[in-house]
Amino acid sequence: MDADTVMTVAHEMLWVTLKLAAPILLSVLAIGLVVAMFQAATQINEMTLTFVPKLIVIALVLVLAGHWMLRLLTEYTRQLYENIPGLLGG
Repeated sequence: MDADTVMTVAHEMLWVTLKLAAPILLSVLAIGLVVAMFQAATQINEMTLTFVPKLIVIALVLVLAGHWMLRLLTEYTRQLYENIPGLLGG
């Protein structure tokens, strides 16, 4: 296995990881900004006020996008397993 193959596999792995994490991270970022603006406007500094909405949004995103995320991960894993002989030069 040469360096180009390793870099290609690493690039694909990072791309899949980014696509899997993006829906959760972007939605938590958005709800965090909304809650922070609400806290700044009302001067309520309660830690659970930031934690609970983020937890709810994460659960909602996993319910809505979980099927897509699982399909993406299984397709990548299947492709990786199928390409093992080619990656090892056999």
